[in-house]
Amino acid sequence: MASSGLVCETDAWKDLKAHVEDIKKTHLRELMSDTKRCRSMMVEFDGLLLDYSRQCATVDTFNKLNKLAEEAHLKDKINLMFSGERINITENRSVLHVALRAPRGSVINSDGKNVVPDVWQVLDKIKDFSDRVRSGAWVGATGKPLTNVIAIGIGGSFLGPLFVHTALQTGYLDAKDISPYPEAAELASGRKLHLTAFKPIYKPEDSQRVSGKTSRLSNTYFPFLPVISYFPFIAVFLCKSLAIVTAAACFLSHLFVCFYGGGLGVYAVGQFVNCLANVDPIDVARNITGLNPETTLAVVVSKTFTTAETMLNARTIREWISAALGPEAVAKHMVAVSTNLTLVEKFGIDPNNAFAFWDWVGGRYSVCSAVGVLPLSLQYGFAVVEKFLQGASSIDQHFHSAPFEKNLPVLLGLLSVWNVSFLGYPARAILPYSQALEKLAPHIQQACPDDPVSMESNGKGVSIDGVPLPYEAGEIDFGEPGTNGQHSFYQLIHQGRVIPCDFIGVVKSQQPVYLKETGNNPSNIEPRKLAYTGELVSNHDELMSNFFAQPDALAYGKTPEQLLKENVPSNLITHKTFSGNRPSLSLLLPSLNAYNIGQLLAIYEHRVAVEGFVWGINSFDQWGVELGKSLATQVRKQLHASRKNAEPIEGFNFSTATLLTRYLEHMHREQGRSKGGLHGFAKVVSINRTEKRSG
Repeated sequence: MASSGLVCETDAWKDLKAHVEDIKKTHLRELMSDTKRCRSMMVEFDGLLLDYSRQCATVDTFNKLNKLAEEAHLKDKINLMFSGERINITENRSVLHVALRAPRGSVINSDGKNVVPDVWQVLDKIKDFSDRVRSGAWVGATGKPLTNVIAIGIGGSFLGPLFVHTALQTGYLDAKDISPYPEAAELASGRKLHLTAFKPIYKPEDSQRVSGKTSRLSNTYFPFLPVISYFPFIAVFLCKSLAIVTAAACFLSHLFVCFYGGGLGVYAVGQFVNCLANVDPIDVARNITGLNPETTLAVVVSKTFTTAETMLNARTIREWISAALGPEAVAKHMVAVSTNLTLVEKFGIDPNNAFAFWDWVGGRYSVCSAVGVLPLSLQYGFAVVEKFLQGASSIDQHFHSAPFEKNLPVLLGLLSVWNVSFLGYPARAILPYSQALEKLAPHIQQACPDDPVSMESNGKGVSIDGVPLPYEAGEIDFGEPGTNGQHSFYQLIHQGRVIPCDFIGVVKSQQPVYLKETGNNPSNIEPRKLAYTGELVSNHDELMSNFFAQPDALAYGKTPEQLLKENVPSNLITHKTFSGNRPSLSLLLPSLNAYNIGQLLAIYEHRVAVEGFVWGINSFDQWGVELGKSLATQVRKQLHASRKNAEPIEGFNFSTATLLTRYLEHMHREQGRSKGGLHGFAKVVSINRTEKRSG
């Protein structure tokens, strides 16, 4: 998809550059007084309401942005994506995550073949498999049902699913409630999911609230922790592999947390939450002991089945299962999400238990593939996951067909281009007023070195044709839910740097709480009790009061004149002055069910694509993460050589060599204190295996 030149060379770009001076002469106080303008900047679609009237822009600004979209061939590029053209030219791939949630009868071609039937073949296979596991028709090697799931993955195979799982963690339980999916809680009853990620993202406190009760977190000391600490081979093998049980235990533990916390958590009372969120042996020691190989199913997520961290962790889990149940148990307790069936079979997994996805699925867009759908279906049942896919598909169709002036992802993408490249605001705050959306910002931002949606996609310095960009592209994304952020970084966005904000609100809370007349005793807090009592507003109304107030505070600010009228001491006037004129937008969702979560995910995915299409960059590769990985390989080889053969540290700069030396010297001293060694580890495994088989 070669471009004739950089977008900054177009007349539309130059016109917008000149237009910036007109905007600088205006203030949002003035712009917000124009009711006609504000009305024109509100768009509704499928229950969602977008209000972008608090952007530093006029109607004329959007006319000029639409002209820029035209000169950037935005519509043509969107059509090329949906038609399966290889728009990811640096990797020679199509970009077809929209096909993952397309209705069964749709036609979306890649290389002349309709891929939708292949997608639904995998989805049907997931439904059949998850139904059998959940019903007990598929059992482990000892005949026990598989009620624990560990998903082993990294990067995109973790962050997207983590966002979805966390967003779904609470919900209405009573069938009399108006929630569209009251059955989801029942479908998750009695099941546990463990997430494993290579980066520490999981927070144990997320699982504390369980319908007014507290879930226990397993802190049992891992019996062979000293071995991990003092014997480097086991330490590297176990820790790094359990780094992916960090990817699987946080992938699937957040699945568990998401589906057992809060309202849904009533079905998890008495369950243990085990989440490996770090490669630190201490984290391993505290968490892995809660898993029982007899009732555990491991899902290994790796497109090529060669990802170093993922496969190391997968081998660790394989050994854990084999040690307890025998090598023949692997086929019953491990399945794969991969395209490399040859390596899947060599690993010991039955290729019939491999769930495919395709090279036109980027890691950060893979939550709608088997990467996310399989563990979600194992926990919730396929019917709920299908609702999530339908929500995403709704936005896909809207993005593909709606005119730009009514197109949510296009409007959001053009606003980002305006704020970054013309107004010079390089950051964006994502501020959901719902705790259920706490992992949205980490998914959009660069929460780990692999596969966040926005910063990996658009963090580029060259055009799609390899030409260095003479303008700013890409955003620095960050955020925090609700009023937590107000007590964290809102000082900066009100009186410091100008940072455009996305405010996301929900009309119907997943857990509305009202206080009864009898007072403030905690026992009088009743979820979903609709009786209006002594409190001025409900908990959700209190939260949403801030959602509605903060955008106006940013837009209008507070002048010195207003402060003088309030008799503020003169020495505090400058401290309490708010300049205002700080742009934001508000997105209001009707609720947070699986369908709405799918909509929200797809909006942000397509927003990123719009930005990249206009900037003329490739939003679908990620070469920027490769250099660090290759250097890590060099370090890994040096660590192995120094520990095994006492080879000197060579080939590194003075700083890195000094740090490596200190690390190795300390580890050498610790090894001298080791007790038990490999024999101790073998003894523990032997005992566990005997106990499991005798049980």
